[in-house]
Amino acid sequence: MTTAELRQALKELNGQRDAVVYFARAEKCIVTNAMLVPEEGDHLVKLTDGKHVYILDSALVAWIKIG
Repeated sequence: MTTAELRQALKELNGQRDAVVYFARAEKCIVTNAMLVPEEGDHLVKLTDGKHVYILDSALVAWIKIG
């Protein structure tokens, strides 16, 4: 998955839904009340829960559950 594809998939996160990101090695990251951080100069894909920022490596993401 490219960075642009990952950003497109996460566009609907608005702080009212949780995101569970599963990685290629069956590890997962749960972000409650997730929001996609607008693209910055570093071009990294970032999610936030308002307290922490999670940086995602798009090449390692296997799939995402939004709910």
